[in-house]
Amino acid sequence: MPAGGLDLDSLPSKVGCELGTSDWHLVDQDRVSAFAAVTEDFQFIHVDPERAAATRFGGTIAHGFLPLSLLSVLFLEACGEVRGAGLSMNYGFDSVRFIAPLRTGRRIRGRFGLKDCLERQPGQWRLVLESAVEIEGEDKPALVADWIVLLLGER
Repeated sequence: MPAGGLDLDSLPSKVGCELGTSDWHLVDQDRVSAFAAVTEDFQFIHVDPERAAATRFGGTIAHGFLPLSLLSVLFLEACGEVRGAGLSMNYGFDSVRFIAPLRTGRRIRGRFGLKDCLERQPGQWRLVLESAVEIEGEDKPALVADWIVLLLGER
């Protein structure tokens, strides 16, 4: 986690800026299979390496929602806690696009920029984070998203 982190009061000045990049995280078959168990999505392309080897991907691939679900931890690692915010909440997405398949055994990282920052009411901020989940050694990211997060001030 970054030593400095972000400060709620300084966020408006960071609109249009890159906020940070996380470390690399391995997406191995155990993680993909565990995600399949939680979501009950057992499509063979995710959980059957032998059968998946015969596809255009040459092996299993992660569910698209797996790297999407990791945005929170990737953001925390890339940017740290937002000082002055009591809590943050997922509010939704303006857009999500799954750009490239994430082959099992690859490493990913999150890259974040601040697209918008609006104080909706005193002590409540709406952020739009330009988010990308990059795949190590590949030109295209696994996904890109405009992720909306609400920050509620400390009480």
